[in-house]
Parts: sequence; C-alpha cells; structure tokens
Amino acid sequence: MAIEIEDKFDVPAEFAVPDLNDVQGCAEVAQPLSHRLVALYFDTADLRLASRGITLRRRRGGDDDGWHLKLPKAKGARQEITLPLTRGAKVVPPELADLVLAYTRGAPLAPVAQLETRRGVTRLLGDGGDLLVEVADDRVKGTVFGEEPTVRRWREVEAELKDGDEGMLKRVGKRLRKAGASPAGSASKLARLLGDIPARQVAEPPAGSAGAVVLGYLRKQVDALTAQDPRVRRAEEDAVHQARVASRRLRSALKAFKSLVTDTDDLQQELRWLGEVLGEARDLEVIRERFSGRLDGLGPSLVVGPVRRRLGDDLLAREHDAYGRIRQALSGDRYFALLDGLDRLVANPPLTPLAGKDAAKTLEKIADKGWKGVADTYDGARRIDDAEQREIAMHDVRKAAKRARYTAEAVGLPEAAKRAATVQEVLGRHQDGVVAQEVLAQEAEAARQADEDTFTYGVLVGLERADAERAHEEFPGVWATLA
Repeated sequence: MAIEIEDKFDVPAEFAVPDLNDVQGCAEVAQPLSHRLVALYFDTADLRLASRGITLRRRRGGDDDGWHLKLPKAKGARQEITLPLTRGAKVVPPELADLVLAYTRGAPLAPVAQLETRRGVTRLLGDGGDLLVEVADDRVKGTVFGEEPTVRRWREVEAELKDGDEGMLKRVGKRLRKAGASPAGSASKLARLLGDIPARQVAEPPAGSAGAVVLGYLRKQVDALTAQDPRVRRAEEDAVHQARVASRRLRSALKAFKSLVTDTDDLQQELRWLGEVLGEARDLEVIRERFSGRLDGLGPSLVVGPVRRRLGDDLLAREHDAYGRIRQALSGDRYFALLDGLDRLVANPPLTPLAGKDAAKTLEKIADKGWKGVADTYDGARRIDDAEQREIAMHDVRKAAKRARYTAEAVGLPEAAKRAATVQEVLGRHQDGVVAQEVLAQEAEAARQADEDTFTYGVLVGLERADAERAHEEFPGVWATLA
C-alpha cells in the first residue's frame, strides 16, 4: 500500500516541459525516460467505482506493472494498493475485488475502458541521488468500450512527490504553470475519458435549517463508514475502531433526531448489528493491549507462568478469528442491504416539518434533551439499593452520555460534547476495569485447568479492581462539578 501525493495539469499539444534544473532543492535532473503504458480499467456496468472516485486497473509497461487500486483522495493524498500482474487479463484478483465490495455490493466487475499512454519522465534528484519529484508528460489515447467504442486523445502532465517535501512539489507545479500548464479539470485520466458521470439526485433541505445540518452530519458518517471498509478488510491499524465509531454515530444520530428524520428503526437495528460485528475484534484488541501494558509494568518476580501467552498470543488468535467473522459479514447481503439503505436515507431522507425550522434553536433543544437523559438516568441509578443492579444502571448512564456527546458534536456544541465526554470517560474507566476482571477470571480458570500458576492473574485482578473502584469513587465529585 502506498500514499500518492500528486498534482495533475492540462497542457496544450505544443507544451514543452520547462528546464527544472534550478528548482530549489533539486541537485540534478536525470536523463529523461520514456515508457509505453497500457491500462485496462474495471468497473461495474453502472460505473459504481468511477462515481466514487475509485480506479481499478491492470497496467503493463513502465516500472510499476501490475494491478492498481486507487481509493478516494483525502487530505491531498490517495491510498493506492498494488498487486503483481496475474495471468488472467480480464479477471480482477479476488483480494482487490473484495476491497471494493462496499461500493460494488456484489455487482460483477468487467473492463469498461482502456488507456494507452506514451509517457516521458523527468526525474528531479537530490544531493544523494534520491528521487524527489517525478514529472510525467503523457500523450494519451483512451477507448471506452461499448456497442460502439469511442476514442479520445489528449495530453497532460503530472508531478508526483517521491522522497521530496511538499514545498518542492509546489515549486515544480509553479514552474509548470508558468510554462503554460493549468490545473487538471479531471481528477484522473479515467474520469476525463468517461466524461460526466451522472450524479445521484439528492434532496437538499433549505440552507440553515435543522434538516440541512443533520443530513450533512449523516452523509459525513456514511462516507466515513464506507471509507473505512477497505481498511477493515486489510486489518489496518485503528480501522475497526473508526468503522465502529461511524456506525455508532449514525445509530445515535438517527435515534436522537427521530423528530426530524422518521422511519429509521430498521436502519438503527442493522447499525447495531454492524457495531456488534465490529466490536468483537475491537474489544479483544483493546483488552490485549491493556494486559500487555499491565504486565510490562510488573516486576519480573510477579509474572509467573505462561501468562503472557494466554493474555497475548491466545487473545490475538481470538482477535484474528473475529476478523474472519467481520470479513464474512462485510461480504454478505445483509451488509450490502444496510449500505443501500444508508444511501437511500442520505439521498432522499424522510424529513418531518420540524426539519425545516431554524437549526440553532431546534438542535440546541435536542442536545439539551440528550443531556437531560444522562441526568435522569443517573438519578435513577442512585435510587437503586442493590449493588449489582446499580452497576448495570451506571453502565446505562455511560451509554446515555455517549449518545449525548455524539448529539452535541453533530449539532456543533463543543462545550456540551466535552461535558458528556467527561462523564463517558470516567464511567468508561470503571467499565473497562470491570470487563478486564471478567476476562482475567476466565483466563485464570483456563490456566487452572491446565495446572498453570495463577498468581499473576490475581495481581492483575487487584490492579483492575483498584482502578475501577477509583473511577467509581471519583464520579460523584465529577458529576457535581458538571451539573
């Protein structure tokens, strides 16, 4: 996987790449290279990938033969995943086909276009001969497949950052513009070849209305969820966590804003299912890292027996199994139906008349209601005499605080969000300690059955209990300050 940072330019047929020897930071311009590249692009019949800014191609020629999957651009960079060339030219490798399932949703992938490029390459080198920036001057012939194939020809220039800094990339771009280049009108060659892809028609509530704010937030979370999908399938760092957060935010928003957006009970239920699917691996990851830190903090004499294996390797194996179940769920019809439902929701939301009201007044009332829910839940918990039942009720306080935080963030009330986050954090430390004790009890029993020493498990339970009790004792004072 690579992160690609580049600037694209449209140029006239007579354009000449300027002399770049004196660009600040460049020690030498290497001898030019030339390549002939042939790229076959794959998509669904209705161009689901192209409409999302995704390209999937098989390219021959140059120094990067192979399959290339480019995911949507974010913060100036695109994530590119590459695989070696396969024998079959018209069958997408399963690994790449899986990574775009959130967009294709099971629809078949087939060749939709071909680009033949004659490329001249100018390479800017540093003092040590390292490649800083590469400038590609491309003469392109593009063919769109169909009953009557269409052909287009054009020329463009691309400056790609290699081992240089972004300041140097800007200086190169400035020199190219001075020579007659202009910022590209299309994000990619494929987009230029295919032309305007019909955008999906979406409803737009009046600007400044409560519905406009809520819909903007929902769309942001749907985009975040689908953007994390390929990363989750590759088990990239923090991907499962971010995907679960997006699903939780969506579910929380649909519940909090039910007076503005109606008929979302089924979607809420399916988002809860997705959160549970993602949660197993995430919870194992968190608890494994927690125990690793605990063990590292103990003296060697306190770590007895194969406790690191049980709390490390064994939990990691369970985590890998959980990832397998995630991939299976993300490749199934239930997940695709959920994504279809979310797309329909943000394209044409079932808004109530209240959604047309002024955003500030309407949404602040909803956020206040969310905080009142936290206070009411805590008041109820304090009235419970049974310790075990009160513990369950305090967990409900934490969940109410999380919903209140998400609601406040959605409507742009940072102070309210911070207040709810404080409640969530303190009660979260208590809950994490309780859960950790339960896992330790299970692992200690397994160790006991295997005739292993369980002393260290007892030490860890003591630490977790102390942390949980400390958070429990802190909370009334924290609440008094917040309330």
